[in-house]
Amino acid sequence: MMFNKLLSLEDIRKEPFVLENIRWDIEPKLLMERESVTGKNGKILKEPLKGYIFYIDNISTKPVLSLMRHTAADFAETLAQIEIPAELLLEAIEEGKDRAYFSMYPLNKKVENWLKKELGITD
Repeated sequence: MMFNKLLSLEDIRKEPFVLENIRWDIEPKLLMERESVTGKNGKILKEPLKGYIFYIDNISTKPVLSLMRHTAADFAETLAQIEIPAELLLEAIEEGKDRAYFSMYPLNKKVENWLKKELGITD
């Protein structure tokens, strides 16, 4: 692991490289499905993804906002689990339930906007 402990929101705020490389456009399914099946040709590996991806992890008793680092070599690790208002997470889970992948849910605009505000990111 690149970091010795899970990062806090404050830790992420202090990491310019992480902030500059957050992939707001990647959802869990796209992140986790690394192959696509095509008719006669079989399986084709998708283009490598790299960057930092936020997602909502709902595998335990309560949902948590997580940050994953994903490299072009297809290595991934969870770097942070962030406390945010539960109602924001629950609303995002409900909104993204059709796009969930193995208990991983995409962010909705409200969670994305909350994160950007907390991290001091302006568009």
